[in-house]
Amino acid sequence: MRRPVIGVMGGSKVSETVAEQARRLGELIARRGWILLNGGRNAGVMDASAKGAHDAGGLVIGILPDKSDARASTHLDIAIRTGMGDGRNLINVLSSDVVIACRGALGTLSEIVLALKHDRTVILLDRDPHAELEPFVRKGLLLTARTPEEAVELAASHLGPRAATAEQSPDREGARGSEPRP
Repeated sequence: MRRPVIGVMGGSKVSETVAEQARRLGELIARRGWILLNGGRNAGVMDASAKGAHDAGGLVIGILPDKSDARASTHLDIAIRTGMGDGRNLINVLSSDVVIACRGALGTLSEIVLALKHDRTVILLDRDPHAELEPFVRKGLLLTARTPEEAVELAASHLGPRAATAEQSPDREGARGSEPRP
C-alpha cells in the first residue's frame, strides 16, 4: 500500500513559535510513517517541517520553485526542481493526500484554495486565512459589493477618470463603435 503524502504549507517568514509548530508537525508526520511534502525552501515552515520530519527518520520531498538547489532545505531527501515559481503550488497540493496549512502569506492561501478546488482535505493549523487578506482590505485593494451595481460603482471609483466610456467621450479616437457588443 502507498504511504500517505502529507503536504505541509506555510510561509517562509514566520515567528519562532510557528517554526516550532512546523518542526513538531514534521516530527509527528514522520512518526506515523507518512511522507512529508512541502515547498522545499530553506526558510520558515518549509525548513522547520522538513527538519522535524528528517530528524525523526521520515521521508521529506521538497517541490522547489527554482531550477537549482541554492535555496533548498538541507533536510530534504528528495528535491524536485521545477523552475515554476509559485506555479509549483499546484504540484504541491495535487501530490498531497492531505494538506496541513500553517501560518503564511498569500502563497499559503493560494495553496489552500487550490487544494480545496481539487477536493483535497485541508487542515488549518492555528491560522485564520482572513489574516492574509486584511492588509489588502486596509489598502483598499480588496473590496466587497452586495450587488452588480455596487461592484460597477466601486470599479468606477477605483478607475477615476479612466472610467469614462466611449459613449461618455464620443470624441475619443480609436474607440470601438458606439454599438454595444453582443
